[in-house]
Amino acid sequence: MKTKKPSAERVWKQFEDLAPRLRLSITDRVVYSHLFRHSRLEGKLRLQFSILWLARGTALSHNTVRWAVRRLIARGVLRLVERSKAGHVVEVRLPEQVPAAPPGPIPRRPLCPIRCDTFEELDFLKHPALRRAVHLRERGRCFYCLNRLTALTRCLDHVIPLVELQDNSYRNLVSCCRKCNSHKSDLPAADLLRRLHDERRLTVVELTARLRALDALVAGKLPPPKPWIPGSARFYKRRRLLAPA
Repeated sequence: MKTKKPSAERVWKQFEDLAPRLRLSITDRVVYSHLFRHSRLEGKLRLQFSILWLARGTALSHNTVRWAVRRLIARGVLRLVERSKAGHVVEVRLPEQVPAAPPGPIPRRPLCPIRCDTFEELDFLKHPALRRAVHLRERGRCFYCLNRLTALTRCLDHVIPLVELQDNSYRNLVSCCRKCNSHKSDLPAADLLRRLHDERRLTVVELTARLRALDALVAGKLPPPKPWIPGSARFYKRRRLLAPA
């Protein structure tokens, strides 16, 4: 889809004014600049790309660029048109087309109702059954160090901190021990895993497996079991099946 080529200098100035208001990181800016270069500067409104292509072009890791793309979409800088195994199709917006962002912290996304037909959009901190589902997915072990967990030692951790990405979906929440939660702080999850390996709390094989699990989590390949939540269509369907004739 061809469109009028904008002035690169003008867009750069506008984007530099917009980035602090949206609290975009340096990584976010690098990813946007690369996508902008291969779309709007070539007269194309939309761009189809793969995470592998984007990672190679920006010299960043797959996990880093995947989360940067998610943040840019969440902040309205990119508009997701389609996502499939072939890659992403996005509309790269000009700074003047991004929804106005007021100064100060980014407002949280309103909580969605608990409905199992919108599983991908659920806020997994909203309901105890949803929080338990994340713990069940990890099967009683810390997502990071693999130690056994109990009801007293476990907690939920945001893989990408809320200050960077307002996301309480199952893609951004893991069950972990309080020690790892404290040590992670604002560290990227991959850096924490490498630190655990350096401290000999993870073997090389375990580190590799954890990094793969982290990539799978981000890609949405590790959904938790769907809980039976009172008020959901899934709950009422089960209750009808169990009701006496």
